[in-house]
Amino acid sequence: MQDRLSNAPSDTAIALQKFGVGQPVRRKEDDTLLRGKGRYTDDCNLPGQLTAVMVRSPHAHGVIRGVGTEAARGMPGVRGVYTGADLADANYAPFTCGLPIKNRDGSPLLQTNRLPLATDKVRFVGDPVACVVADTLSQARDAAEAVELDIEPLDAVTDAEDAIKPGAPQLYDHIPNNVALDYHFGDTDAVDSAFASAAHVTTLDIENTRVAAVPMEPRVGLASYDAETERYTIQLPTQGVSGNRNTLAKLLGVPNDKVRVLTGQVGGSFGMKNIAYPEYICILHAAKALGRPVKWTDERSSAFLSDSHGRGQQIRAELALDAEGRFLAIRLRGTGNLGAYITGVAPLPLSLNTGKNIGSVYRTPLLAVDIKCVVTNVTLMGAYRGAGRPEANYFLERLIDRAADEIGIDRLALRKRNFIKPAQLPFTACSGVTYDSGDFGGVFAQALELSDYAGFSKRKRESRKSGRLRGIAVGSYLEVTAPPSAELGKIVFEADGTVRLITGTLDYGQGHATPFAQVLCAQLGVPFDSVRLEQGDSDVVHSGNGTGGSRSITASGQAIVEAAQQVIAKGKAAASHILETAEADIEFKAGRFTVAGTDRSIGIMELAQRLREGKLPEDVPSSLDVDHTSQGVPSAFPNGCHVAEVEIDPDTGVTRVVRYTAVNDFGVVINPMIVEGQLHGGVAQGIGQALMEKMSYDGDGQPITGSLQDYALPRAEDIPPMLVGDHPVPTKSNPLGTKGCGEAGCAGSLASVVNAVLDALKDVGVTTLDMPLTSEKVWRAIRDAEVARASSSAA
Repeated sequence: MQDRLSNAPSDTAIALQKFGVGQPVRRKEDDTLLRGKGRYTDDCNLPGQLTAVMVRSPHAHGVIRGVGTEAARGMPGVRGVYTGADLADANYAPFTCGLPIKNRDGSPLLQTNRLPLATDKVRFVGDPVACVVADTLSQARDAAEAVELDIEPLDAVTDAEDAIKPGAPQLYDHIPNNVALDYHFGDTDAVDSAFASAAHVTTLDIENTRVAAVPMEPRVGLASYDAETERYTIQLPTQGVSGNRNTLAKLLGVPNDKVRVLTGQVGGSFGMKNIAYPEYICILHAAKALGRPVKWTDERSSAFLSDSHGRGQQIRAELALDAEGRFLAIRLRGTGNLGAYITGVAPLPLSLNTGKNIGSVYRTPLLAVDIKCVVTNVTLMGAYRGAGRPEANYFLERLIDRAADEIGIDRLALRKRNFIKPAQLPFTACSGVTYDSGDFGGVFAQALELSDYAGFSKRKRESRKSGRLRGIAVGSYLEVTAPPSAELGKIVFEADGTVRLITGTLDYGQGHATPFAQVLCAQLGVPFDSVRLEQGDSDVVHSGNGTGGSRSITASGQAIVEAAQQVIAKGKAAASHILETAEADIEFKAGRFTVAGTDRSIGIMELAQRLREGKLPEDVPSSLDVDHTSQGVPSAFPNGCHVAEVEIDPDTGVTRVVRYTAVNDFGVVINPMIVEGQLHGGVAQGIGQALMEKMSYDGDGQPITGSLQDYALPRAEDIPPMLVGDHPVPTKSNPLGTKGCGEAGCAGSLASVVNAVLDALKDVGVTTLDMPLTSEKVWRAIRDAEVARASSSAA
């Protein structure tokens, strides 16, 4: 036993100061990833594996008259060619959406019941029709080209507004007018009354453009089947292994324990990899049928066709104000484009999540949301970073800037007049959600100061001298993070001195290993370097809801804290025997169990080792290991204010974000360096959507932006240096006081960047534009405004 008479800080105390909560600790995985030592799914191979290639529809809409496979089956190296008819014989369950979301009349969402391979109709370009398996990739590609598709083309519809018009092509007989969900929230009569009595009403028709996720790592799957145990195993990049195991088991029609999902490193996802896809069922089917592992790796061109997209709304947004500029009500009406099939959480971002987040940081008393979620002949919709949160904040901040211009009031003053004040918290927003904490005015003031908003006029004059337009705008935001869900917190003390931490979230770029270890280090005083995070094996991660909705640190954090408390309880029981005292006399602090009022103690790692050695009474815990599932934490409310400055060359329309400031309230920040990195990534994606990204289709449903030659992504030169400030107000809803941060960059950047561009363009008479604000679109708007001014002068 160690003596604690010295006044010098202990090794554990020093470690806690260096690696505890709030410290900018470097990410554990950086050395591995930066040196190219990461293990992604495509790096994984199995002896005797075969290769699969998908055959996809070249038509956006059509009736399948036949799929000719005879020539392909006879080609060298081909082991199997599977069609929808082949898979139908296996009776796999269809892909559905399990959300309990309802239509306005209380009826359930209409399902599209997608099969792994199309059997009757194709409904978008890229719809998988067949799967070819061969010894090599080149053989599988050659055979895939030999599959003969007899598809009778039908008229296609790609725009949600067009899809609900009379006479539009119908994708499904059981979905009238292509409306799968007619979503409504709010008291329509009360909202209409507020608008009728309002001193001023601002209305904007806004397109929230459809975007592609484009993660660095494409989707991959490596499937195998053990005939002896009748068990499937699949390695694939996911956002959580246990949830994906459950989904795949349901689709295959087998118990959960007959499926094992493995995930290594994941090269980005942004929501797209959190659902099951047809390719996975195809290769699992082939692995069982052929008795050999089967691997499929997507390519960028087909990823644009088959990976779920994000955003995609056409909204009429309205804001009612009284004579003093106080918000009275918000009204949202419009459509959301679901694409051809509905799986995962697809309807939520387009409907419920938009309504849940539209209240933002303002005291608006009333809200009505009416959004039709519509099926069309394009790629399916899914979650994309923020999943309804950035959209809602974007709509409201656009409305506020327009209202300020129409009323003739300063944009900042209008916001200040309507902020929820700290004394009004907890506050029930118009969405029905109750915010527990925040200092929205304080965040706003700090953002203005940090951005030198007051000095903008000088910078604007300098831009004007060089012939450029300059604009500035703020984007206040608030996000309602994912609702409560169970999460795993499992702690295992290993014989080699490491501590395994197992939880059901999954790191696909966020850097979980470091902040989770910081939390465990702070709770138990275990050495930071000893903590090993495990998230990627469904046999070990038996429960959990994955990463999404900015929930990881709140959900896994609570699970870790609760599991750590159980470790301490077991440790006190064990230490009382070893230290020969009553359990009530054992105290725990900074990694040591101590007899109160004495210097007799034992460290937690030493205690774990003693328990492994045994030789203790039967009533003493045999280990400190804990397998605990937390029942989940309520939603938290990260919020902030972003300030963007842009400069526009009026001769070319080229727009650059030249200054960017973000002040955020993420509650308690576990690792400020990682949080800032997450924020940078979200802002970059917001700038991309605001200025350049859009999935576009021609009249036949063919994608126009189906490759990186056509679909523009922001590059390093497009992203300005960012000033980041922190204004934490810890939440009371979870033991760590955290609020989540992963999607906030998008939530603040869409509005601040677009409104800054419109602020700059006001000088030349342009008052509204929809994303993306490409150089060509900005240039044309400036030219059209010049023509309009000239015509007005001539008249």
